[in-house]
Amino acid sequence: MYNKLIGALLIIITGLVGLFMYTYYSIEAGEESSWPRHSSLEDAGFNPQALDQARAYYESLNSTAAMVIYRGRVLFEWGDVSKSTNAHSVRKSLLSALYGIELEQGTMHLNQTLVEFGIDDQPPLTTIERQAELRHLMTSSSGVYLPAGEESIGMRVARPGRGSFLPGENYYYNNWDFNVLGTIYNEQTESDLFEDFFEKIAQPIGMEDLDPADMNYKYENRRSRHPSYLFQMSARDMARFGQLYLQEGRWDGRQIVPEWWVEESTKPQKDVPSNNVMDYGYLWWTASDGPFADLDMYSAVGRYGQSIDIIPELDLVFVHRVDSNRLAFQLTRSSVNELQRLQLLQLILDARQSQ
Repeated sequence: MYNKLIGALLIIITGLVGLFMYTYYSIEAGEESSWPRHSSLEDAGFNPQALDQARAYYESLNSTAAMVIYRGRVLFEWGDVSKSTNAHSVRKSLLSALYGIELEQGTMHLNQTLVEFGIDDQPPLTTIERQAELRHLMTSSSGVYLPAGEESIGMRVARPGRGSFLPGENYYYNNWDFNVLGTIYNEQTESDLFEDFFEKIAQPIGMEDLDPADMNYKYENRRSRHPSYLFQMSARDMARFGQLYLQEGRWDGRQIVPEWWVEESTKPQKDVPSNNVMDYGYLWWTASDGPFADLDMYSAVGRYGQSIDIIPELDLVFVHRVDSNRLAFQLTRSSVNELQRLQLLQLILDARQSQ
């Protein structure tokens, strides 16, 4: 009887250990990307020991996934790169790509105003606010200072008073502008931005994990009539989007996003006084000072540590994720700030050997 009990316990323990190890390696490795990979770090021109140091720093943070595409091939994947999680404000750069397609087709123009688009809110816009142009919304400088969905406390505190600035006069990171862009896109195209992104961008470039069912509009009607558009996306799908931009909007010989828009949208359009590293383009962040500016880096950035950092000078895309969907995150709000993310990226770049 005793031996049978011990045997049963051993079977249970063995099973639990096996389940733990399977879960651990599934979380750690995730499902490998189907992209071609570099045969070795050394052959790709990177020092393995230096990348080990970068990996150690990554593991000291609250990061949950990171990935580098170098010269069109996977250099490394850390964490679960296949899990789709909240992309947060990276959503704005995704929408920028759709706008580029529509601007090329003439569906809309950058100088069209809120009056022409028939945009209003509650409370109603003033006559001056209605003169804000599409370009102002895309550079977060509309001068419309109203509550909006998905605002952080910091955004609410920093919001200027209504009428403080004319349209185009002042940069303020404004979710009202960004959410209204979603409304304008859907109304002017008579389509749905999630469906269009999936059909016009995700499928042509081979995104592997994106599911339209995981994307949704978040309505916060007590703040604004314009909903937020929330993307759930994996690290490796973000990397494909970054690679698309690195390739000037082309994929397998097909122009997905107009080349002129890739160039124009990722240029500095507005100074950001509160950020000494990056300025703002058309829904993209663009390095304006320091070593990353020398590399012409531009980025899609989201709350808590989400990013797609594109470095044309090195033919490199870096993706960083913090899974804010996790219960542990909901309890601790443990994020990765911009300084930490850029320090990690610098360690990775420092691992490049002279080539």
